[in-house]
Amino acid sequence: MSIQAIKSALAGVSGVPVTAYDSAGEVNPEVTREVYRRVADAGIHNIVAAGNTGEFYALTVDEIYKVQDAAVAGVSGKAPVTAAIGRSQREALQMARRAKEIGASAVMSHQPVDPFAAPQSQIDYFQGLAEGSELPLVAYVRADGFSVDDMKRLADHPNIAGVKFATTDLMLLSRAISASNTNGALYVCGLAESWAPAFAAAGARGFTSGLVNVAPQLSLEVHKALSQGDFETARLVVEKIELFERLRTKFRNGANVTVVKEALEIQGLQVGPVRVPGLPRLDEADRETLRQLIEGWSVK
Repeated sequence: MSIQAIKSALAGVSGVPVTAYDSAGEVNPEVTREVYRRVADAGIHNIVAAGNTGEFYALTVDEIYKVQDAAVAGVSGKAPVTAAIGRSQREALQMARRAKEIGASAVMSHQPVDPFAAPQSQIDYFQGLAEGSELPLVAYVRADGFSVDDMKRLADHPNIAGVKFATTDLMLLSRAISASNTNGALYVCGLAESWAPAFAAAGARGFTSGLVNVAPQLSLEVHKALSQGDFETARLVVEKIELFERLRTKFRNGANVTVVKEALEIQGLQVGPVRVPGLPRLDEADRETLRQLIEGWSVK
């Protein structure tokens, strides 16, 4: 798939499915494949295999490969599959090579989690991956401290299709978009539906979503409204999902994936608890709140 086609997909909704585990706590390829199939069948534009909602950092490299194999099989060509890569640059490049072999359309690099990473060197990390990958790269920027020049270096690289911008520094985002080549990488909202209207107003296009696991139609409603410049409708849909997203932010975002997985189990799909250091299960009060919310959405 061409880099331009990937950019077009990134302008839509980038869904991040969960990873299912069996009763022994091992990756369950069959149920994971079903999760990806559901998201693809809903019409989500780009599907990220082993992203943060897929518990990338709780998986071994071999488990990441199992998830990505299940993703490609489950999506079955209905949408681009963007395979997540990361950890050391050498491991990430190995993952990128394998992603091409299994038929992924692009790769997304998680930001390095090294506590001593310098901002400009993290840009070097992303650029090294873009140079070494035969697939277009999406750079996942989560930390603060980057400059406009840093962002421009990313966005102007010929093999970087998108910058998944996942901080609330909207001034940096706006300035970076203005400074970057208009034919370069697409700046994408990396903070899901709740922040998508503000990011769109700053010039970003598209957004990432964990909600697509549970209620993809709501994600698509937000995207449709923003694509039409209808911020009022987008705001009303965001209000509808606000409690869901607020539950995910509990415990310094430790419940982020937990809420999504428990929502799926409420819907009847057994995906298992979140691995530590994420919150494995919700308490009964939050679970009941979540149950009532989903029933109110009339999601089946």
